[in-house]
Amino acid sequence: MPKVSSVTVPYAAYLRVYEPLAAFPQPERGHWERYARRERRPSYQDELRRSLADLVPTPPVAVPVHESADAFVIEVEGVLCVCPWRTRLRGWQALGELPEQLPTPVLDAVLPPVVRRQAAADYERWLERNPDARPWIRTSVWQVPLNWFVLVADEEREYEPKSGEGAESGEGCPEGPYLRYRTPMVQARRRVARGLRALRDAIDEGPLIDGLVDVGRWLEEFHPRSYVELDYGGLVHALPAGLLDEDHSAADVAEGIAALRSGDGDGAGEAYTRLVERWRAVRDRQYAN
Repeated sequence: MPKVSSVTVPYAAYLRVYEPLAAFPQPERGHWERYARRERRPSYQDELRRSLADLVPTPPVAVPVHESADAFVIEVEGVLCVCPWRTRLRGWQALGELPEQLPTPVLDAVLPPVVRRQAAADYERWLERNPDARPWIRTSVWQVPLNWFVLVADEEREYEPKSGEGAESGEGCPEGPYLRYRTPMVQARRRVARGLRALRDAIDEGPLIDGLVDVGRWLEEFHPRSYVELDYGGLVHALPAGLLDEDHSAADVAEGIAALRSGDGDGAGEAYTRLVERWRAVRDRQYAN
């Protein structure tokens, strides 16, 4: 399968759910069984490059015309699990969020209002036929939301600092560099519940609670034997190796929640400060030349 480009896109991180084949109805299950046998599969970089390439034509293509038939595939303890890209659905959802992220003049220059209106109308008609649709992938630009780290543990951290010279693994992901966490769905849901209890006992409300409630509801949509993956994605190409090596954000989040649970407000504050400072430094790179 040809790639759009070899250029590395450095700014997106991902939260993915891999469901076992048994979770998919036929004929989709058969498609993923055949797909998983491919010798080479596209990576997350290929997906992002394709999306960016759609913005080049005039007028730009805001959302793919057809849904992607690609997916990320892993095998855990002999069980094949699949994370469909669903690029078209995610494109529609991202389009709805853009007005909150970009100034209107910039947004109009990249995606003219007429293009956005047509895409929104297409999405509305599609939703009428697919009211229960949900993506298997969440994307974050220039940061990893702190609530994502609640789902994983430091011992699940996998960091590969060396470049694989463009090589890809059988899972369709670069062999290196990468920084990711992967955990069983049952563990992720348990951590969400425990985290929410600790946070609600300590504070009335806040963005961390709201984000954790939202991601918890999303996880409930999937098969209980799924796997959840937090992947720094292209951020590993934008951040220094030393910063990545020292980044144990999941451990900091767990430490902060444990401190709240034990009534140690100072300890929770210290953990939160480390997280905020680390990720503020990452987001600042978005505006650097």
